[in-house]
Amino acid sequence: QVQLVESGGGLVQAGGSLRLSCATSGLTFRYYTMAWFRQGPGKEREFVAAFSWSSDDTRYADSVKGRFTISRDNAQNTVSLQMDSLKPEDTAVYYCAAGAHKTPGPYGYNHWGQGTQVTVSS
Repeated sequence: QVQLVESGGGLVQAGGSLRLSCATSGLTFRYYTMAWFRQGPGKEREFVAAFSWSSDDTRYADSVKGRFTISRDNAQNTVSLQMDSLKPEDTAVYYCAAGAHKTPGPYGYNHWGQGTQVTVSS
């Protein structure tokens, strides 16, 4: 059974940093593109960042480019999201996702975590 478990969320002031982690099990991690999505209050879920398994390529939403960094550890089967210079509009539930495809983008994920809350105060 595939499981993705996020951790690291919390409350932080604007300008601060948080690091999210996603621990995975039940899948051959090194052959999955991993991604982070988020859903803010009253908003639809949106793509944040992704890391391809096949080429080390990454992709970011324009809204987080230069502030967030996605990384993966194939030995530990984990993916992380370092979030710096946080803004109140980054407040959302952040979800980890896995997809058996090569392209790091917003589509094609069939395994999801339960999410972790990130709240950025002004």
